[in-house]
Amino acid sequence: MRLSKSRFVAGVQCHKLLWWKVHEPDAVELQPDIVLQDRFDQGSQVGELAQTRFPGGTLIDFPYREVDAKIEATRLALDFAAPAIYEASFLADNTFVAVDVLERLDDGFRIIEVKSSSSQKDEHIPDAAVQKHVLVQCGIDVRAVEIMHLNKEYRHPDQGDLFARTDVTTPVDEWLGRIPAELEAQLAMLAGPCPDIEIGEHCFKPRDCPFMERCWPDSPDHIIKLYNVGGVKAAAYMDRGIQWISGIPADEKLPAAAQRQLRAMQSGEVVVESGLAKDLEPFDVRLGHLDFETIQRAVPVWEDQGPWHQAAAQFSYHQEDGSGGFTHAEHLAEGPLDARPALARAMIEATADAERVVHYSPFEKTRIRSLQKSVPELEGELKELESKLIDLLPVIRNNVYHPDFQGSFSLKFVLPALVPELSYDDLVIVDGMVASVTIARLLFVTGKLSPEQHEKTRHDLLEYCKRDTWATVRLLERLRELAEV
Repeated sequence: MRLSKSRFVAGVQCHKLLWWKVHEPDAVELQPDIVLQDRFDQGSQVGELAQTRFPGGTLIDFPYREVDAKIEATRLALDFAAPAIYEASFLADNTFVAVDVLERLDDGFRIIEVKSSSSQKDEHIPDAAVQKHVLVQCGIDVRAVEIMHLNKEYRHPDQGDLFARTDVTTPVDEWLGRIPAELEAQLAMLAGPCPDIEIGEHCFKPRDCPFMERCWPDSPDHIIKLYNVGGVKAAAYMDRGIQWISGIPADEKLPAAAQRQLRAMQSGEVVVESGLAKDLEPFDVRLGHLDFETIQRAVPVWEDQGPWHQAAAQFSYHQEDGSGGFTHAEHLAEGPLDARPALARAMIEATADAERVVHYSPFEKTRIRSLQKSVPELEGELKELESKLIDLLPVIRNNVYHPDFQGSFSLKFVLPALVPELSYDDLVIVDGMVASVTIARLLFVTGKLSPEQHEKTRHDLLEYCKRDTWATVRLLERLRELAEV
């Protein structure tokens, strides 16, 4: 039973997480969904591009489980003085590591760990440290360690360097003293039964554990379901002995929405504040309803985009037609060329007659502001559209709470609670992140979909975005009913 750098990092976060990853590798929680698989794919793309920064290197290219072949090929590459080795492989202390880039220096070697994030993070240090530990045990003279990450200042296609490099030799060396004991502890733990680890802040740091649902109570009363609490604050509550929302002390200072949540949970009924009617007054005009979907790529694809920047690629728009009905307009990018100019023109045309344009959360406003920079020839029209925007989210957050919100004001919770006859359950795509990845695959992954699959994917995306704008139409109707009660 061996460790690896990814297993080691999982064990640093939580021994129970590592035990499950090793003993239940086929667990449903570990199977990548479309969003996680896309992250893996983009990470691979970044890794391959990083290798081009070290010309003349040797790639250790063997199947995942052929560890002995990887190690032997690495030894040969070292013997032949390769200037760099990609996926250089070593085994020591029952721990296998593959170094993204092992760069030869005049007096030794540099470990370069490649990350697809746009900055160096604290969580990268133990990852790099266990690599240095294993290499040193194998007799490699490691003189430096770097994290090579995406450069947040880069703009496509040629403004700056796509990569930035951060020297982490000192913090890695500070971590080295902890490595032997942690390796021994992890290996001993893996040889026994699943450890009993209390839930806490480590369930969320450095990232959410995939096994959260196994450990955390599935109850609307659990403290993690308190509005605006988040994992770290929830752990702090539990450290104080407060595990349930119903157990929060009466004198606890809470946001108004959280106080409203407590009242709704105690009564079991929707809470409606007296100020709702007044907050709805600005909506008593000719309205449209707008929603965006975006793509987000590690390696930018459109002009002036940086790593992981969001770019609008789809919108849905419902507008009152003056006779009690609604018209609908929509736009979804097609093909790899920059979709933003055509989208902006279609959106400006669709929204021209509206006095105000309803959206949900600040997201639409940030996208329109981004479009003003990306499509400068339409800056004036886009600023005029921005001035029409009116956010429905604060109206609900400041005035309404239903027990089924479970601490969230996301449309995915608010809509079925307030408008139970309308939900996302009948759709193929039910999540914005899934929509984003699906759009990117539709635009950039050529030759993978048949014409029928292509059309079905477009249909599924259009239906999802359309549901978001119809949701705000129906929510507004429901809010007006609640204001009259």
